[in-house]
Amino acid sequence: MGIPSDRIEVVAPNLKRRLSGVTATIVRLVPLMAREMGVVATGPGLPPEVPHIPLVRAATLGRDRWRVWHARRNTEMLLGLALRHLLGRRYRLLFTSASQRRHTRYTRWLISRMDHVIATSRKSAGYLERPATVILHGIDTQGFSPPADRDALREALGLPVRVPLVGCFGRIRHQKGTDVFVEAMIEVMRSRAEVHAVVMGRATERHLSYERDLRARVAREGMERRILFLPEAPVAEMARWYQALDLFVAPQRWEGFGLTPLEAMACGVPVVATRVGAFEELVRAGETGLLVPPGDAGEMARAVAGLLDDPPAMARMSAAARAHMLARFRLEREAEEIMGVYRKLLEGERPS
Repeated sequence: MGIPSDRIEVVAPNLKRRLSGVTATIVRLVPLMAREMGVVATGPGLPPEVPHIPLVRAATLGRDRWRVWHARRNTEMLLGLALRHLLGRRYRLLFTSASQRRHTRYTRWLISRMDHVIATSRKSAGYLERPATVILHGIDTQGFSPPADRDALREALGLPVRVPLVGCFGRIRHQKGTDVFVEAMIEVMRSRAEVHAVVMGRATERHLSYERDLRARVAREGMERRILFLPEAPVAEMARWYQALDLFVAPQRWEGFGLTPLEAMACGVPVVATRVGAFEELVRAGETGLLVPPGDAGEMARAVAGLLDDPPAMARMSAAARAHMLARFRLEREAEEIMGVYRKLLEGERPS
């Protein structure tokens, strides 16, 4: 894109072609921030609506001013260090950390060389060995919003209408707890013939046998028509699938941050989530959903059943979930807080 160099203030690298949570974050945020600041992305596979420049141009921007290099992966931190120390580019180095485990020695060394660090949750910040600014992810609350007519939407998507529908979206693998969701829903459905569930996502090659085992488990219970396995939907269409649900379950055994509960709640869908990642900072237990221990199908089944059996509570949680997203998790809030860090770095200050 023909963006003048003197307007470029921040470069956000995306050094991974395959879609990931990091890539999705860049795709959401950069166009929004570019309305107010000279923020561009760089790297392969970026959609045309994202302001971006070729990597070679990011490596040859003039030395007449400081710019921010906003890395979100180890490779991007390393490249930022090379640009500054080997090529002499004037980049302030910023890293966003979502990890919730002890970093390797190599990653700790990279992080120690950054000018500043953002953590996506208080829990993530606790694993850093240096101060960080905590900025929770936000959601496009216009795109992700309650449906006008849920039954009409379900008919358009080929989903069952006028029955309780519970969803679990994301990669199909052990880490994501898909098996826990399936076991919990089998337990719920044994005594609730009207309940249906949707598992939507993709299993990569190494996890195909895991998915086959789950499908076989469902078949043994005779529930193939009630627990539906659907292929991964395009990112641009995901809001419609959340809008079709009555309840969303995030069954992860481990998670860095986890956007799916935010996307569900923005659509007015209550959430049952495990106590991993940032979920305890996202879901208000008893108000916008419930929290359960990871890996515990029995507790998950009891939480799901308790909500499905109490429609008034579900209605209150639906309204509270949407209000919670509007009050605290709008994408515009995330963008503004990140731009506040950019501005301080560009002014030579250390963000608080």
